[in-house]
Amino acid sequence: MTQTSFLSIDPATRRVSLDARDPAFYSDPNKTYAALHASCPTFYWEEQKQWFFTGYDHVNALLRDRRFGRQILHIATREELGMPEPAEHTRHFDKAEEHSLLEIEPPEHTRLRTLVNRAFVSRHVEKMTPEIEELANRLIDGFETDGKTELLSTFADIIPVTMIARMIGIPEEMGPQLLKWSHDYVGMYMFKRTRADEEAADRSAKEFADYVRTVIAERRANPRDDLLSHMIHTEHKGQFLTEDELISTTIVLLNAGHEATVHQIGNSVRVILDSGIDPSTLFSDEKTTERTVEETLRICAPVHIFQRWCLEPCEIDGVSFKRGDKVSLILAAANLDPQKFPEPLAFKPSRDEGANLSFGAGIHFCIGAPLARLELNIVLPLLFKRLPGLKIAATPTVKDVYHFHGLERLDLTW
Repeated sequence: MTQTSFLSIDPATRRVSLDARDPAFYSDPNKTYAALHASCPTFYWEEQKQWFFTGYDHVNALLRDRRFGRQILHIATREELGMPEPAEHTRHFDKAEEHSLLEIEPPEHTRLRTLVNRAFVSRHVEKMTPEIEELANRLIDGFETDGKTELLSTFADIIPVTMIARMIGIPEEMGPQLLKWSHDYVGMYMFKRTRADEEAADRSAKEFADYVRTVIAERRANPRDDLLSHMIHTEHKGQFLTEDELISTTIVLLNAGHEATVHQIGNSVRVILDSGIDPSTLFSDEKTTERTVEETLRICAPVHIFQRWCLEPCEIDGVSFKRGDKVSLILAAANLDPQKFPEPLAFKPSRDEGANLSFGAGIHFCIGAPLARLELNIVLPLLFKRLPGLKIAATPTVKDVYHFHGLERLDLTW
């Protein structure tokens, strides 16, 4: 039996009590993941009333297992599953999520993803390299002579949202507003979210959707060379996307296209500085840079949980599931499985033990992964090369949002 102020593990029953809102947990979840791997990598989380998987092989397999899916109401009714009706006060959020790529299954998922996938393949996003470099250098120019900065607000927040907005065709001056809508939106993914969190998410979902609707109308009349125009005017097997599908897809691309990367820039800078390794050795060439980026993604992933519905009766790791059960996969914990990654809590950029699962796997593998990787491979070397002697000025504060793992502030000096 493992027992702390926020964690209790009973290996015999695989029952775990864990307070996800305790700062001792969410400020450094990797220690808890190590304890879970040592005692019961598959466990029932009492507070969440769900089974969770942390083992690399199980998480990797379940992400690809078609007996599980992101939606369930396409094969069963709410009445059959004992699910309550949707809440009235989150109706705008639910509407915005209705056709989200993250929340639907084939054939709808296949049709939507096919229409947008081409824009996110590596050979296409690599054309954005000069733009990313120019923006990153311009931002560093703005604070380089100050000798200090708060990295998230002056750098990490700005680059991903600017680039995804440009790609989709949203004016980049909308960046601050997009960030506000997105921050409210992801509040729906917090454990123990409050009614106020839900109302803020719903309000921002409505404003977000209303804004996207005006941009869609403008692009219908005046197409441009951007992803939104492409989605509006391209057909797939004789079908065009409906306005509701366009709104859901645009919102999920804007949110997913920057939220995780913002967190990862901050997480990566922190883990590199905490490691004590000379940054010049981590970014000496393209291959070394890629390995450094992948190791930061492994050890401090920005997205921790991906949930799935059981679509048919099955048994996984000795646990029986029935149709309608919900399970959770902890991607960040799978990256720390000692069976896959020896000394998993050690930052070792020279690792060559296989792919991390930070972007998921299977049909819901993150469509924006090539863009996120490109941004990280460009901006991290630039930061450390242009700001020699970079160090953390104050203890970073971590966001109280468990599904995501990122910093509220990262104060740096050089």
